[in-house]
Amino acid sequence: MKGKKVLLLTLALTLWGGTLIFADSATQAIRVVVNGSELSDGGIMSDGKGYIPLRQLANQLQAVLVWDENTKKASITKPNVHMFLFKPDKSTFGGVDAGKKVTFSVFAQVDSLTTEIHSFKITITDPSGRDTLIHQDVMKSKKDNFWLLSEDLKYSFDSAGTYSIRFSIRLSAGDDWVVVSEKNLIAN
Repeated sequence: MKGKKVLLLTLALTLWGGTLIFADSATQAIRVVVNGSELSDGGIMSDGKGYIPLRQLANQLQAVLVWDENTKKASITKPNVHMFLFKPDKSTFGGVDAGKKVTFSVFAQVDSLTTEIHSFKITITDPSGRDTLIHQDVMKSKKDNFWLLSEDLKYSFDSAGTYSIRFSIRLSAGDDWVVVSEKNLIAN
């Protein structure tokens, strides 16, 4: 009787182990690189098809991921957002001297907005990661495109490095902000 249990247990473990080896060979972890940056979760390859995490892909593309639970459909939307930086004399700029205080405004042109948004904001992030709000507003009507010129901001570029101007949107009041455009300034 004891021999039958040992034989049955050995057979069960052998089959289970073989199944795991087969399953492992049927799916394979893959590295996914988008615009030069590797997704932290990567993806998997199964039966010749690649599967990647949509949220990470959307974030890397600076796009919005919309999930419709009823239809089980994921939509990735990438609006066109162009930003220009202006000094008070209306000249554009893209670099500054470290340690200088500069007054500027941001002109943003947004089009191809295929999903309704609740609000948007423009921030500047210094090299240490600290954010400063430049402009924030709630959408008052549904638009597929709009233009915006922020108020002048007097900003001190205290340290050398990369400063990022980011345009972010959120779909509803409770959602997280999603960066959909970024412009980098270098302070030397």
